[in-house]
Amino acid sequence: MRILFIGDIVGKPGRQAIDRLLRKVVSDYGIEFTIANGENAAGGMGITPAIALEILEQGADLLTSGNHIWAKKEIFPFLDKESRILRPANYPPHVPGRGAGVFQSKNGEKIGVINLEGRVFMKHLDCPFRVGEKEIEALRKETPIIVVDFHAEATSEKVAMGWFLDGKVTAVLGTHTHVQTSDEKILDGGTAYITDVGMTGPLDSVIGIRKQVAVNRLLTQIPWKFDVATDEVEMQGVIVEVDPLIGKAKGIQRIRISLDQRSGLP
Repeated sequence: MRILFIGDIVGKPGRQAIDRLLRKVVSDYGIEFTIANGENAAGGMGITPAIALEILEQGADLLTSGNHIWAKKEIFPFLDKESRILRPANYPPHVPGRGAGVFQSKNGEKIGVINLEGRVFMKHLDCPFRVGEKEIEALRKETPIIVVDFHAEATSEKVAMGWFLDGKVTAVLGTHTHVQTSDEKILDGGTAYITDVGMTGPLDSVIGIRKQVAVNRLLTQIPWKFDVATDEVEMQGVIVEVDPLIGKAKGIQRIRISLDQRSGLP
């Protein structure tokens, strides 16, 4: 079976890419389950209930997130109501939402998904390694297929998580930095790994934000409001091929599809 994981959706351009490209990609590649990180889908930071439902209606089966999930306050009660959106599992107890779950693919296979957030250069949260182990133990009672979205800043922390969970999960897929890395591989124990799956949004930018705004923030140290760029939009992500009987990955393939030059896509 094939699982598609879509890199961080950034603002309206990213949502337009999902709307115009996702169904075709799912059909062409024979995708049976689609996960998308949606934490930046609303104006480049955060996500609203309406936008979450829009992306789910466009073909995503599940949304993951990260540190920006809390940017739009209206998402708080929605996280408790809608099981198809996850926040990182290593936040303190009793915060809204859930960090892991078991979902059903198009072919009826059960897929466990865990959302974790890193701590290097980020918030002081519970240990993602230990929390991840506990979540895996619970999910393994229902399915051997487990995908981890590790939303982290430091490449070292992501690589360490990959080796820590090698053989315990189907895939460890890095998000957050919005720059697709070229280190996709199958680790020794059968776990698919990539440091960052990339971004679905405008590449003529600084990780999705209009270039001059990003430069001004760095030059002045004034927190200018994020302004999402609009040009050179791509959908980026990975396709993981899985042996559903044992939950091991058989392959991982990076994808980059341009919205402006779509190679025949509608």
